[in-house]
Amino acid sequence: MNDGRDQADRFIPLTDPRPDDAPWPKAVWPPEPSTFLRHAAVTVRPAKPGDALGLFTALDHDACWEHVKGRPESEDDVLQTIIDASRQGRWMWIIERDGAIVGTSSYLEVSPVDARLEIGFTLYAPAAWGTDVNPVCKLLLMRWAFDHGFGRVQLKTDIRNERSQQAIARLGASYEGVLRRYQRRQDGSARDTVVFSVTAEEWPAVEAGLVARLI
Repeated sequence: MNDGRDQADRFIPLTDPRPDDAPWPKAVWPPEPSTFLRHAAVTVRPAKPGDALGLFTALDHDACWEHVKGRPESEDDVLQTIIDASRQGRWMWIIERDGAIVGTSSYLEVSPVDARLEIGFTLYAPAAWGTDVNPVCKLLLMRWAFDHGFGRVQLKTDIRNERSQQAIARLGASYEGVLRRYQRRQDGSARDTVVFSVTAEEWPAVEAGLVARLI
């Protein structure tokens, strides 16, 4: 019995859903350092060194780091993360509600030539869980991306993080599959990663759904 051959025989090749695509232009990158995104009481702005203490304090909870590697041990660790972010291909944002830092998110895996990026490394203080903070943050970050020529925004999460998977699905993102043994967790175990995305064609409906949800 040849399981590999049997599996190949059962596989049905996929077809191009956009066979008549026109050339897509290069996206605008990077955001201006003065970029300031806002909806109601939630603001999203580029991280700066002076945010280190506020961000460390907001995320200094075991629950915040259950599914994410890299928990900082001090304000200095957060400061170094902010300083190193752009050199590591990461555009780091600070999320505030009513003027207080409640979390962070980042643009990752950015390819302006291919007009795609990922929104990831999103962490919130537990007090912000289940509030309007996450849908507002994602609305603002996706809106900036699509308004500046990106055609795909990707989101990923730990297969064990059911709360995050449900939150991403509620945004209107499309489930794409699972990357098996994709990366390590904080405890060193191998993590399977669930992938979602929103494309430029889907964005108008996703945006309208998010705005309606936040009214």
